[in-house]
Amino acid sequence: MAIIYLDNAASTWPKPPGVKEKMAEVIEDFAANPGRGGHALAMKASKTVFRTRVQLSRLFGIQNPNNLFFYLNATQALNQAIKGFLKEGDHVISSSVEHNSVRRPLEYMSKTKQVEVTYVEPRGDQLFHREDFVQAIRPNTRLVAISHASNLTGVILPVAELGEMAKQHGITFLVDASQTAGVLPIHVEEMKIDMLAFPGHKGLYGPQGTGGLYVHGDIDLEPLIHGGTGSQSEAIEQPTTRPDRYESGTVNTVGLAGLLEGVSYVMEKGVEDIGQHEWELVKKTIVGLGKVAGVTVYGPGSETKRVGVVSFNIQGVDASEVSFILDQQYGIATRAGYHCTPLGHQTAGTEQTGAVRASYGIFNTEKDVEILIEAVSEIAAAFR
Repeated sequence: MAIIYLDNAASTWPKPPGVKEKMAEVIEDFAANPGRGGHALAMKASKTVFRTRVQLSRLFGIQNPNNLFFYLNATQALNQAIKGFLKEGDHVISSSVEHNSVRRPLEYMSKTKQVEVTYVEPRGDQLFHREDFVQAIRPNTRLVAISHASNLTGVILPVAELGEMAKQHGITFLVDASQTAGVLPIHVEEMKIDMLAFPGHKGLYGPQGTGGLYVHGDIDLEPLIHGGTGSQSEAIEQPTTRPDRYESGTVNTVGLAGLLEGVSYVMEKGVEDIGQHEWELVKKTIVGLGKVAGVTVYGPGSETKRVGVVSFNIQGVDASEVSFILDQQYGIATRAGYHCTPLGHQTAGTEQTGAVRASYGIFNTEKDVEILIEAVSEIAAAFR
């Protein structure tokens, strides 16, 4: 049975062919340690890492590639941004659809540094509005930290508007682009984003174990990890130069070579075209599942654009059971449960049930959607 993969919000699959080939090339030809030697192989590895940094900077409108730091995933990047920036007594504004990669570091800082956190909720239209964030600002508000889009409902937050708001009030702006990097246009300068965290293994079509954090040159974070950087090795203190200050230890050269290919593929296809492709599949899914008796679809309707995520439940059937049946009987890979976003489930009203999530990528087709809708229809009918 051929697999229909609808779990792209967790990790995109398949990857563009060049990703695997470039990773194998590094392993076979020059898997030396980048930045740790002056010999030819080390230099070739260093150039691969730098090219990836440059390509990502082009994608995100970053003026200085050295302000982009590599991590194993967006979670590590977000921890560096949040814990390295906030100080005791600061106030943070976030949203009620945050992934635990944002919420848990914020809650940790709340307990250990007395940081105050306000989670702004959507209005009745299930969308977030700038005015509600403005009203949450306090004299000690130092950071706005939000997801660009929900990993549960796909709702898109007004990042450009919030960036302008933060700029006007002198507040630092952190964006988690885990569901939008490679899917929605992101330009850190135009959108007034001070810090941007992203994974490499989702919409950028790179391998797992890759990700990064952009930090504006005027912002200094306290590094979470100290150690060897390949530079200023004679000093006992962590280097101040970027990106070395935030990249202690050996980076994932093999993975970054694959990420370079993934990002290049995305830029060739066009971010807007990829986003539109996913949106068309989402609309078809929302409309189709909306016609199935006993099925509830969460998030805005088909008239409101969202990223490639659709979460739903079948009345009276456990979400995990639905996902299991889809996998075992229909060869459709979805994800069920709580999706690492308890805040999001509270907002959607699914904190007691969780939800089944279908999420799309560039390689999915309308036929995949049709098969999913038919499968859900059959499952719903069998349990009525």
